[in-house]
Amino acid sequence: MAPSSLTLPMVALALATWGSLISPAYSATCTSQTFTNNKLYAFCNDLPSLNSYLHWVYDPVQLTLSIAFVALPDQPDGWVSWAINPTATGMLGSQALIAFRDADGKMTVKTYNISSFALKESKVWYEVKEATAEFSGGAMRLFATLVLPVGAATTVNQVWQVGPSVTGGMPDKHAFQPANLNSRARLDLLSGQSTITPVVNSRTKKRNIHGTLNAVSWGIMFPIGIIIARYVRAFPSADPAWFYLHISCQVSAYAIGVSGWGTGLKLGSESKGVRHASHGNIGIALFALATVQIFALLLRPKKDHKYRFYWNIYHQGIGYAILILGIINVFKGFNILKPEPKWRDAYIIVISVLGGLAVLLEVITWIMVLKKKKSSKSSKP
Repeated sequence: MAPSSLTLPMVALALATWGSLISPAYSATCTSQTFTNNKLYAFCNDLPSLNSYLHWVYDPVQLTLSIAFVALPDQPDGWVSWAINPTATGMLGSQALIAFRDADGKMTVKTYNISSFALKESKVWYEVKEATAEFSGGAMRLFATLVLPVGAATTVNQVWQVGPSVTGGMPDKHAFQPANLNSRARLDLLSGQSTITPVVNSRTKKRNIHGTLNAVSWGIMFPIGIIIARYVRAFPSADPAWFYLHISCQVSAYAIGVSGWGTGLKLGSESKGVRHASHGNIGIALFALATVQIFALLLRPKKDHKYRFYWNIYHQGIGYAILILGIINVFKGFNILKPEPKWRDAYIIVISVLGGLAVLLEVITWIMVLKKKKSSKSSKP
């Protein structure tokens, strides 16, 4: 056989060998996936988020639904879940199968009736005849045979999810990225069609509003107000304009911050089992300090009053405490919300510019003060 005639078979062999090195059960599309038990399913769907896939076959006479759910957990010791929600389209109310490694490192599948954000193993709406799971090639595969209740609709709300870890035999909370929040769809068991469920997530909107209001108020406007009070007042021509600018900026920041704080309280009351203790405690401290600071305006002594010195110490001390706590809490909020990196980067740029401006004005202020002292000394006899 001529060397050129060997080229095509050799290329085909190389491609086949390379293909065998990647997990056949986690391929680009569900139609190319196979399983170690060689089981075949009538339908499969490439689910629209979290790089997940569902295979299934439904027997309408026996009401049995056999599924194979394939997904990549966030970490090798994480978990994957597939669920049917008989009452709604989201996570709450879903009847979930969750696969993860147990304490011995073996794959296990447990059932959860998710009625709150605090998970607890329990019976579910359907009967589970068998459920197993396996892990290889970075992917977890959950196999189950379910018996649906008599009269159950053949079009169901499906919800799927992946999580990063398991603690004490209980799955830890998943991320709240858009892909995690949009992992839901309508599934027609008979036709094989899957349609994305329109998601109008008011909670996500509230979280974004909460973050935006607080970043603008505590993280930007309060620092600007402090810069005005400390540095602009050093220029004689700026008096009393600096004072009114300072007051306007801080009162506006307080109003926006209180709105953000209120949305945070509302989110906390709606998120049972989800707590961000340090972020919330700093937020309460900021509200309390800022409220005291605003009311301090009513007790502001005149410039020549004997208590004005002590009032200045108190006013400036609380102001700097708000400045530091506000910036810290903005970054804690970024860690919780996990927005796109550009938003954190934008805030870092803004706060860096304000910091650089403060350093520059600090130098200018000291130069002015030293010149003033020098001129006052030279004018003495």
